[in-house]
Amino acid sequence: MKRWIPHPLLALALFVMWLLLTQSFSPGQVVLGAIAAMLGTWGMAALRPPPLKVRSPRAALTLTWFVIIDIIRSNFAVAAIVLFPRREQVSGFVRLPLDLRDARGLAVLGLIITATPGTVWVQLDRARGILLVHVLDLIDEDAWVALIKGRYEKLLLEIFES
Repeated sequence: MKRWIPHPLLALALFVMWLLLTQSFSPGQVVLGAIAAMLGTWGMAALRPPPLKVRSPRAALTLTWFVIIDIIRSNFAVAAIVLFPRREQVSGFVRLPLDLRDARGLAVLGLIITATPGTVWVQLDRARGILLVHVLDLIDEDAWVALIKGRYEKLLLEIFES
């Protein structure tokens, strides 16, 4: 059975999502949903990601807390910039040297940076380990480097690479 359906829960979720999105339970939609679910699970099986091993659950919880606080704080800061613009407000790019090499850790860092209002992950030079981040209110470039490396990258290294 695993051969035909490599990830049964994913297949079920895709099938149900198909039916919910089409808002139809007609025989044609059931067949199309089943085909889409099968193709989706076979595609996922072809990717074969290595198993995830979280090395420090405490660091993951700490990182989650930091991200929630920073997103809330950034929402207020961006709202203040939009509602009360000032002339000396400068945006710019920050070049950030990274020690993190794990693909999953980099993906999580990208999500954190992009989900935080006022910052956007722009480019990653994997060969040199340099991340380019755009910051809406760039006052001190060194402070941003210290913030991202000390607050996020350090914990991501503990979670994925320690």
